[in-house]
Amino acid sequence: MNTLTAFWNIFVKDMRTYYLKPPNVSWGIIFPLAWTGMFFIRSGSGLESIPALLPGLVAISILFGTTSMLSVTVTFEKKNRSFERLLLAPISLNVLMLAKTGGAIVFGVINAFIPVIMAVFFADVSGIFWTVFLAAVFFIAVASTFLGLFIAVSVSEVFEAQTFSNFFRFPMIFLCGLFFPISRLPWLLRPISFCLPLTYGADLLHGAIGGGNTMPLLLDLGLLLLFCTALFAASLWNIRRKWIA
Repeated sequence: MNTLTAFWNIFVKDMRTYYLKPPNVSWGIIFPLAWTGMFFIRSGSGLESIPALLPGLVAISILFGTTSMLSVTVTFEKKNRSFERLLLAPISLNVLMLAKTGGAIVFGVINAFIPVIMAVFFADVSGIFWTVFLAAVFFIAVASTFLGLFIAVSVSEVFEAQTFSNFFRFPMIFLCGLFFPISRLPWLLRPISFCLPLTYGADLLHGAIGGGNTMPLLLDLGLLLLFCTALFAASLWNIRRKWIA
């Protein structure tokens, strides 16, 4: 009970302090809207192109929403020493970091549905396989959040966190099969694509929206879970090495 109470208090504190602030809420809405409008205009096609663009828009909204917010919040708390004080709390490090990342996961999931809500008004989305879609959104949010956590605990300044985040985010956009198949990439780049978690999340989204997945859905889920576990474990190792050891 004490662990659950601590988890809930940390989660609620972060939601109130960071994620529910009006600028962040408006940014979380405007950013997916801007991506949606940009790609819709760039495609130059009619409303029937929206379902084809939707997997990429959803994935990008999650990726940028989670990594941007978490890298700023954790790096900021490290600078003002509140992160170190939090590490002294009488709860396990695993629970503590799950509580710290919970807000970013929720923020990413909410961001994912903004392009979907827009698509409902302009296109037929009745063919979405919602069970697979929800699983894809959740696991992409978790993997992206843990990637943001790993980046945040590896740097000292907010600008370093943002720069380091872009080092991962922009290659993933173009290498993960979001907007064109991996088979169309140069053969030297294809192995890199399969080393990125968003590749499997994008494949799940393509499978949920239009059945365009290229790998078995269970394989995508399993590999996403593996990436989530590895990124979380790497973040905990970094924290123990820098602050606890």
